[in-house]
Amino acid sequence: MTNFSELGLAAPILKALQDEGYTEPTPIQAKAIPGVLAGQDLLGIAQTGTGKTAAFALPILHRLAADRRPAQRKGCRVLVLSPTRELASQIADSFRTYGRHLGVTVAVVFGGVGHRPQIQALARGVDVLVATPGRLLDHIMGRSIVLSGTEVFVLDEADQMLDLGFLPAIRRVVAQLTSKRQNLFFSATMPREIGKLADDLLRDPVRIAVTPPASTVDSVTQRVLHIESQNKRALLVELFGNPQMSRALVFTRTKRGADKVARHLEAAGISVAAIHGNKSQSQRERALDAFRAAKIRALVATDIAARGIDIDQVTHVVNFELPDVPESYVHRIGRTARAGAAGIAISFCDAEERELLRDIERVTRRPIPAEDRRHDTRPSLAAAERRPPARSIASGRGGRTTDDRGSRQERQQRAFHTRQPQGRKNGGFRSAGAPARHNGAPKQSSGRTGSSF
Repeated sequence: MTNFSELGLAAPILKALQDEGYTEPTPIQAKAIPGVLAGQDLLGIAQTGTGKTAAFALPILHRLAADRRPAQRKGCRVLVLSPTRELASQIADSFRTYGRHLGVTVAVVFGGVGHRPQIQALARGVDVLVATPGRLLDHIMGRSIVLSGTEVFVLDEADQMLDLGFLPAIRRVVAQLTSKRQNLFFSATMPREIGKLADDLLRDPVRIAVTPPASTVDSVTQRVLHIESQNKRALLVELFGNPQMSRALVFTRTKRGADKVARHLEAAGISVAAIHGNKSQSQRERALDAFRAAKIRALVATDIAARGIDIDQVTHVVNFELPDVPESYVHRIGRTARAGAAGIAISFCDAEERELLRDIERVTRRPIPAEDRRHDTRPSLAAAERRPPARSIASGRGGRTTDDRGSRQERQQRAFHTRQPQGRKNGGFRSAGAPARHNGAPKQSSGRTGSSF
């Protein structure tokens, strides 16, 4: 396939794509769209940045256009489950953008905002509902959502759902759906639990595995700096002495850790914001907008909050702390090197994180070049970064001991059983020590956040 017009999509969809300047599908779009149009189930192994949202949104919109009928009251014709608010908002914006000439109705349901506007939006039924699992279950139990008439079910970022402990919630949602539905399943990695879920959900699926135009490991220069834990913050400030580090994502393992790192950078005169589950929806949106507009150099984030950040020209990813689940490393460094650009990923590793590093290297199937900085807090930028980044337009655990880390499988089990699903018991992530407050309907984006879709 050389262009979208050859895929058999409806004329109003092609016009919307032309409005956005899109003419040629990405590999995953070219492979997925024909099968989805034919009504088949789909299993897609694809990282963010490959264009997978449009790979399912475009054929779904074609299906809705070919069969124009109203959704049942309080129901939806299409349900898309997403792990985070940010990604849910981006997916909904994509449906609105590509379906702008079709008159489709789209609603978004996630925690951190009031229930009432969401209930009102769903009262008459909608064509497409994009939701996070926790808040969706709240509405199901409150009988403000009925899923028995859903025709298409999309599970996006399934492996991140596992990391966040959402698998039981997903199974409860699936139990509300009719068996006569099309299932589209996407995941960047395929750990055992996700493979079992896919086997349970999918019927004779089309299987597609696609990597970005330049795969993450090839387009990202990766380096590990071995450092004492107490010297990490000083090392991070030194790294920002490099002016080429103009837009950096810094990952921490905990919400409290993110705030501490952000305060340290701010005290050093570096423009920064933190984004994590304890931030309100408006705070998260303001931080993302500032980072996207290059008003701040650093965005400090936890894995949960950063999922769904789709921003071009992120020059660096810094793993201030290595993730407990090695697959999360792949997601983290995928925040840079977007749309074919190059990027740099620097990971700090203290003595307690050596086993985590070994797990990451086993998952990525290659060693990460390392430098020993344990007795010198002054980093060598030339050693840490072998080449400058190319430009392109295109919850929490504290300290650990060696005895309580356990094996990688045990850590994954702990993550699966102990992490709180978002939008559930914590009432939509209220700020620490502050009363819960509602922020109204989510802000709607006026356009794309990046060139890949």
